[in-house]
Amino acid sequence: MVCNRCVMVVKQELEKMKLKVANVSMGEVELAKPASVKQLNDFSARLQELGFELLDDQKQKQIEKIKTLLIKKTQSGDLEEHFSISGYLRKSLHKDYSSVSRLFSQVEGITIEQFFILQKIEKVKEWLVYGELSLNEISYKLGYSSVSHLSAQFKKITGLTPSDFKKMGGSRKSLDNL
Repeated sequence: MVCNRCVMVVKQELEKMKLKVANVSMGEVELAKPASVKQLNDFSARLQELGFELLDDQKQKQIEKIKTLLIKKTQSGDLEEHFSISGYLRKSLHKDYSSVSRLFSQVEGITIEQFFILQKIEKVKEWLVYGELSLNEISYKLGYSSVSHLSAQFKKITGLTPSDFKKMGGSRKSLDNL
């Protein structure tokens, strides 16, 4: 689950199945009381119909936790210029960054840093589409050292400059498709 609508859909499905929910947040579901194997299988099948999957594998859970942390950090729009992904994840997960990074790359086929850049570029697109912030403000909020660094990274990922993207009325990808 990578957005608030995803959380809402999962919560509704749990309620339809009469499962008592303690907490549903991005990437996690906590039930108030244990579910039967049949209920979990039914829930898993329903999630797949909706385009989600139930993760019970520890590696997948770890990957989703990493993604959720980075998505939330990017969406906050409050990244300092010298933001350290490794320090942030080490502190948040209480795990050695090199092992977390290796696992992420093996499972996802891209590095954590590449995933984070894709998240930031989607946030840039969002702000460009809404037109409420200047490129300078966007650059500052996402921790870029300069507008030219942001523009170069944006062009490398999208093939367009931020200005061209805005002129074309650019489109965005949903976060779960990154």
